[in-house]
Amino acid sequence: MPIITLTTDWNKNDYYLAVIKGRILSLCPEARIVDISHQVPSFSIRQAAFLVKNSYMHFPEDTIHIIGVSSAAAPKGKFIATKVNNQYFLTYDTGIFGQIFKNEPEEIVEINPGGKEFDIFPEFSVLVDAACQLVKAGSLNTIGTKTVDYIKTVPLRAAIEDSTITGRIIYIDSYRNAITNITRELFERVGQNRPFEILVQSERYRITKINKTYSETTLGELLALFNTIDLLEIAMNHGNVADLLALDTDSSVIRINFKE
Repeated sequence: MPIITLTTDWNKNDYYLAVIKGRILSLCPEARIVDISHQVPSFSIRQAAFLVKNSYMHFPEDTIHIIGVSSAAAPKGKFIATKVNNQYFLTYDTGIFGQIFKNEPEEIVEINPGGKEFDIFPEFSVLVDAACQLVKAGSLNTIGTKTVDYIKTVPLRAAIEDSTITGRIIYIDSYRNAITNITRELFERVGQNRPFEILVQSERYRITKINKTYSETTLGELLALFNTIDLLEIAMNHGNVADLLALDTDSSVIRINFKE
């Protein structure tokens, strides 16, 4: 049974979602549709990339991922697809592949829209058709032509200076915990088991330990831990840290100072 996933910046109650699913089932009645998310903030390529990057590896081989976020950022009428780890990814040419994959994909094709114009609903008119062609043929060359002319980007990385790591909030989860772009590997490599302080937004909010669980800290207290994807997370036990400290993606700075 072929699997097609959907990641969009629509509201889950929008009729767009029903239209897309109806189109998929009309063209590929055997398809199983999985929603990764339809709560991506409008036009947020980075948020969509975060969701797909940290979920796709748990899907079976030959899964097809449709990413319908920020079509306005793509050159007119340009859609691209790639195959990574035996899974397919279809989206607009927005640079999102550089945010999802650690290395540049070996092959990217420009999807042939089949004479259809780049309208206001290209997920319906182009991406679903291409996905169902993949279900039937299982090869990128059936939906497009290999290209090297596409938008290339790199993910936002934490910066290192002497004994300091400066990172940013890249995702706010449903519990309003703030996930940063500081990896466990980077923290351990720079820190070398030294004492440290984590400054959240300013010197007013300090954390001096890494928790293993949320419950190690008393109710309402600020905490830090490495989550299941090994990224530093700022949270509050039974509290909404992002709302209480006005943390937001990309604009909120997290600084870690290691002491000699």
